[in-house]
Order: sequence, then C-alpha cells, then structure tokens
Amino acid sequence: MTLDLRTRYDADVVQVDETDFFEHQLPALAAERSPLAVPGARELEVEPFTIETPTGAWTLSLEGERVGIGPGAGGRGHVRLGAGELTEIVFDRITPMTLLTAGALDTVRGDLGDFLDWWVVLRSLLDGRAVHTAGSVAFKGRDGAPLDLHHSFGPDDDPAEAAHFLREAGFLHLERVFSTEEMAQVSADMDAAFPYYEPDDGRSWWATTASGAHRPVRLQWFQEHSPTTAALLEDDRFLRIGRLTGDGHRSRTEGNVIEALVKPIGVVEGISDLPWHKDCSLGRHSYQCCGLTVGISVTGADGRSGQLAVVAGSHRALVQPAFYRDCWGLPVVELPTKTGDVTVHCSCSLHMSYPPVDRERRVMYTGFSLPPRAGDGGAPSNVEQLGRVREGAYKTVSQAPGHVA
Repeated sequence: MTLDLRTRYDADVVQVDETDFFEHQLPALAAERSPLAVPGARELEVEPFTIETPTGAWTLSLEGERVGIGPGAGGRGHVRLGAGELTEIVFDRITPMTLLTAGALDTVRGDLGDFLDWWVVLRSLLDGRAVHTAGSVAFKGRDGAPLDLHHSFGPDDDPAEAAHFLREAGFLHLERVFSTEEMAQVSADMDAAFPYYEPDDGRSWWATTASGAHRPVRLQWFQEHSPTTAALLEDDRFLRIGRLTGDGHRSRTEGNVIEALVKPIGVVEGISDLPWHKDCSLGRHSYQCCGLTVGISVTGADGRSGQLAVVAGSHRALVQPAFYRDCWGLPVVELPTKTGDVTVHCSCSLHMSYPPVDRERRVMYTGFSLPPRAGDGGAPSNVEQLGRVREGAYKTVSQAPGHVA
C-alpha cells in the first residue's frame, strides 16, 4: 500500500458554476455514488443542510438510499459561502476549518459540526471515496495477524516491519533514535535562542500562562539557531525515516525546516496544545497527502507532560478533518516517549497533544513531503498551512461539538 494519495493538480482547477453544480453536476454524482456516501452519512446522523451562495441556496439531505439536492433553504443547518469559496471546497483546496480559522465561516443555523459532516459526504461524492463506517478499517501485520497498535520500534528492528506498521496505523513510535546528550544540547540551544524571538515576529507562537508569563512556545526556523539540530537533519538516523515507504519522501531543506516547541503548564491564552486535527485539515489532502510529520522528543512525554495521541487508521478513513467521533470505532493510541525518541504520523492522521500538568515538554517538529509532480502548484504544504493558524483560531475550534481534549 502506498502512502501517495494525491489525485488532483492545481492546474486542473476551474471556476465552478454554482447553479450548474447543484442542479446538474452534483445530482449526477449522487445518482452514481450515493452507495459510497449514505451508509457513513447515516452513522453520522446528518440532518438536511443548506449551502447558500451568491447565486442561490440548495439543501442537501438523505432521501432513502440517495443523497438528495434540492433548491431552497430548508436545512436545519445553513451556511453561506462567498464568491469563489464553493470552487475552493469542490477542488479540495479549503475545508470548513479553513473558513473557521480565517474568521470567514458564515453560519446561519446549526454549527460547525453540521458543516463538517456534510463536507465528508460531499468529498465522498466528489472523490469517489466511501464515507468511513465503524469496523471498515482493520489493522493487520505482514503475517495477517492482528497488529499491536502499541508496538514501538528500536534502531535494530526491520525497516520493512516499521513501514508496514506506518501504512496500516498511520503513525510510528521509534525508540532511542537520538542520544540524551544530543537532546540536552538541543535544549540548551532552545534556551539560547529564546531572546532572538519576539511576539508578532512571524517566526514564533506565544502563549500566556496562569502565572501571567508571556512565553514563546513555537520557534520556527530553529535550524538557524542550533548547529546540533542542523546536523541531526542531515544524519542518516533521521533521513532513513523518509525512505521507509518507498514513495520518495523528501526532507525539508529550505525555509522553516524545523520548529522547536515548548509545552508550558497552565496556558490560558494562545496556541500551545492543538486539539484533534489532521495536518490537511485546512485543505489540499488530494494534492499533498500523505506527507510524514516527524516529532523529535527533546524531553520525554507522558500523560502528565503533554504526550501526543493519534487516531489509528484515520489516514485511511474519510472522516472529519478535525475533532474525534466515537461512532467511527477507530482506536485512540497515546504515544508516551523518552528523550531521543521520535514519533512519525501521516499528514492525514488525526492527532492531538495533551496539555502538560506536571512537567513541561520540549519537542521539535519537521517532516518529509512527497516528491513534486509535473502540474503541481507552488502552494504551501499541509503543515505550512496549519502553521499559519493565528492566535485564537483553535480557541474557537476547541469549543465546537465533538471536540475531545
């Protein structure tokens, strides 16, 4: 199984005629592809939903075993899309999360969850993918036996086994990749770099703690401040991660190559610990997934110090790009790490980090992208898009229905 899920090119994007889309194109797709969408839509318990555009309003609903599309604004949920936004959604360049984080989500009735549920149904019809249903994703080892989702891999383990686990589960925990001495130097480099960052510099995120301290929590372009980190990024211990799948993943070499994060205790304002999301939650899944996001544990992490958690198999499931739903039946796997361990997750694996309560956590994030194709645009990567989420955006997200902190 390849992790290259790309099916679209920016060069193929054309302006959508809203009336023709809702009155002809989408009904034709619904006639053909409703069997892919309806079972999962029923598990999501979707209610009629209206999409209003500058040229009219149409309501989506389940009509027996088909997705129905009719004129008018009778949905229990109702959202307005501005000029051009339908085109961007149809061609998978934005999602409802993009509108939310940009402050452009115009909801008349209902809430973000309604829009996200119907976004999943739309993606099913547009992309020919089945909406996820409980039990449809299984986890099997190379020998066909059930996969132990809590398994970690050491430096001497078979790379083929790690690659298979990554394809099946959507994540990896790699133990003892880097030494404690190397991580101690990285931590010292972080301390030395703090004075070179300031609020609103475009290169860092800041947060305020309950004690009133205003602290940098994400240092971008960190390779410019840490020779040790720059050397690790050229070390085969790191580079071999990109070779695991055989898809030609490439490490970042320019710009914001790696980010150093501090996870303080008691954050009351600002972005520090993100709730459930995919790295493609702002769009472009079908142009860029699956990239690999790599977390290097400068300090260890557990349930009391800000560890990562991942929804196993979510990279293989057409589900909401943010928030966790129990009805999916997909297991949540927590990833405690020790100093020098590495976590890897696919860009379309749902993941989150817990806020620390006992000890601060330090971690660095970088990653690997799929090789470019002829016809690809120069748009930012999934992770770069997510990195542009500004202060307060995920404060709004965390209050939406279905969020699990």
